[in-house]
Amino acid sequence: MKQTLTSPSGVPASRLAFGTMQFGGRADEVQSRAMFEACVEAGITHFDTAHIYTEGASETLLGSFLGGRRDDLIIATKAAYSGGATRENILTTAETSRQRMKLDTLDVLYLHRFDPETDMHESFEAFADLKNKGHIRYIGLSNFSAWQTVKAAHIAAKFDLSVAVIQPMYNLVKRQAEVEILDMADDLGILVAPYSPLGGGLLTGKYALGGAGRLSEDDRYAARYGVEAMHKTAADLTALGAEIGVYPATLAVAWAAGHPTGPSPIISGRSLEQLQPSLDALTFEMSPALYERITALSTTPPPATDRLEEQS
Repeated sequence: MKQTLTSPSGVPASRLAFGTMQFGGRADEVQSRAMFEACVEAGITHFDTAHIYTEGASETLLGSFLGGRRDDLIIATKAAYSGGATRENILTTAETSRQRMKLDTLDVLYLHRFDPETDMHESFEAFADLKNKGHIRYIGLSNFSAWQTVKAAHIAAKFDLSVAVIQPMYNLVKRQAEVEILDMADDLGILVAPYSPLGGGLLTGKYALGGAGRLSEDDRYAARYGVEAMHKTAADLTALGAEIGVYPATLAVAWAAGHPTGPSPIISGRSLEQLQPSLDALTFEMSPALYERITALSTTPPPATDRLEEQS
């Protein structure tokens, strides 16, 4: 059975999560609060941040917005993006995150990325200590491959722990997670909360209109999405959205959430105006025919065995 994240008071995780990567950066405090309040009003209960986001401002702002609603919300953060997944680094970054958000307990603590230099037994011993102290409730993995996740789950079990949730990249132009990650997680009962359902904004259609954003401002994102076929898919999605009267961002998020394994995409934005089309995906009804039509806009990756003749 797939794990279901719940808040301290038992409220289940919402169909979509909200990522606060922009808080204190591209989104100032007023914009950040407006997005947070809109998400709560829409029924989102799962909020995601990280130790490194906006040099700590993301965690600080998120913590300041919680108020009396804290026990009804799931607050996830990530540790050890830099400095390795050592015991000391995990404990230090987790404590910093707790202090910034003024939380006794972090609902989810992720390893932000795989560290090939550190034995995962050391990492999960640290997680076990944090859980025994009541400082964390669930353990997550971000940017791990399928084999890395399975290895981590095996090691976690030695400490009477489990991996509750993982965060891969997944969107209409980045579908590698379909090859093994989504099915692996579904089989092991791990929730998938994929990030970048809009492909860094590519799938909103704004770049074709000369708009600015991460793809035009961040060299990493420019390289990640600097493939002509991806931009063709974005243009086709925009055309489809215009045809049926739905924002392409709404379609992109609803499509990512529509995979048969039931992932819970993480949406985000710089402002409430920018966020709203993604938030609308919460109530958008994706028909099987529309899902298949959107899927056909990009290339389905080959199966892990590469036996294309067996692909249905």
